[in-house]
Amino acid sequence: MPGSSLNERRKAATRRDIAHTAAALFVEHGLRATRAEDIARAAGVSPRTFFRYFATKEESVAPLFTEGTQRWVDCVRAAPDGLSVADALIKAADDALDPAAAGDAEGGVANAESLEWVRALLRMAEEAPALRSVWNDACFAAETALLAVLAERNGVRDAEEAQASRGLRLAAAVASTAIRVSVECWAATDAPADGRQGPGALAARSFESLRDFPWSAS
Repeated sequence: MPGSSLNERRKAATRRDIAHTAAALFVEHGLRATRAEDIARAAGVSPRTFFRYFATKEESVAPLFTEGTQRWVDCVRAAPDGLSVADALIKAADDALDPAAAGDAEGGVANAESLEWVRALLRMAEEAPALRSVWNDACFAAETALLAVLAERNGVRDAEEAQASRGLRLAAAVASTAIRVSVECWAATDAPADGRQGPGALAARSFESLRDFPWSAS
């Protein structure tokens, strides 16, 4: 987090630790059986601190969802300028969602673990509207962030102009939906994250089928 203060980094680290602890407890004991107080104790914080960061136990996994969606947006931003938008999206899907493409071995392991948590949480969300809402909020935030990235790749630097562009907003919505559907379809199966039926591979094939989509501001 370049430019962020030490206090902000500590807060972000605390939020991340609580999120990972919550995900592990939800997977082990179930959503209903896990209380916010259980998460706080396991994360080494007081219930008061927990509720300073999160209003509900379901919201405590928001950073885990956001890590994944933000990784995807960052990978689109980092794709080489010479790539078409479609190719940038395909590369980003591989880089962000395929553990085998997640850089060094440690990063790949961490990504694989997070993806397995996301799979379990999305399955829980089928019967937990509050948890589903947290996932939907993370996806919408990613769509908003992706709009800015696609605007930059199309030479649009003004945020208001990007928001007013029907083409860019549609492109961001389509790309974000393709990622969300790919992750959700994978989560409904027992397929490994790094195989042909993994979320990265499913998303890449979705973007291949959308190669002729007008990913522009027009």
